[in-house]
Amino acid sequence: MSIGDSGKETSVRFRGGGFAPRPKRWASWLAFAVIISAWQIASMSGALPALFLPSPYEIALALQAIAADGTLARHLGASLGRIAWGWSLGTLAGLAVGISMGIWSLARSVGIPIVSALFPIPKIALLPLLILWFGIGEPSKVATILLGVFFPTVISAYSAVDNVPRNLIRMGQSFDMPYAQIVRKIVLPGAMPGILAGFRISSSIALILLVAAEMIGAEFGIGAFILSAGNLMQTDQLLAGVVLLSMLGLLISALLARLERRVLKWR
Repeated sequence: MSIGDSGKETSVRFRGGGFAPRPKRWASWLAFAVIISAWQIASMSGALPALFLPSPYEIALALQAIAADGTLARHLGASLGRIAWGWSLGTLAGLAVGISMGIWSLARSVGIPIVSALFPIPKIALLPLLILWFGIGEPSKVATILLGVFFPTVISAYSAVDNVPRNLIRMGQSFDMPYAQIVRKIVLPGAMPGILAGFRISSSIALILLVAAEMIGAEFGIGAFILSAGNLMQTDQLLAGVVLLSMLGLLISALLARLERRVLKWR
């Protein structure tokens, strides 16, 4: 309310809206429905040849078939185990190094040039070397994912810690807070949004490297399944594998969103 020239109270338009996105779940479901419907109609009309791009219905049948004969569980279980180990170990190591670089000057001076030199190397190019070191089994694939996750996590953690407002840290120092409490109560909570954003990037990289590693040297896994289906020109099963990857990506995104809501509820 405000007082106008006439002395009467007048209502003031609220100007504090915006910049507070609200999820509209119906919009995402509607978008998926429109895309899948258009795809199915184009396939049924003959505009999309089944050999090159099977219809959603044919892909669903292929998914049902591999689920019924146990193929789905075998390949999906192998992939989930690899990405869980690789992403978890790479994230833990990356957080330790990245937070250390953000807090301590010596770690920053040593870490920045090393990370800058090694980060641009395509990690899948190191897979033959990792196979030579660890063998053709699981350790080489997990190590490939670990390396791919490690460097983005280091960069996101270091940047997030470095971008914590200095006035908050100085305020804690003015209240004579111990160093450990400043890190635990000010630095880490302030850096958490950037760290969690880095998790989304590293999880996508982990999924890409998982498929690439399985295509090069694995008997089981979603990547191996897609490669085998492509070699046999079974495009319905190939796209069924791609749909599995998409669903896995959506699951990881949903888990990270839930983690963000719990960790960042103070916002």
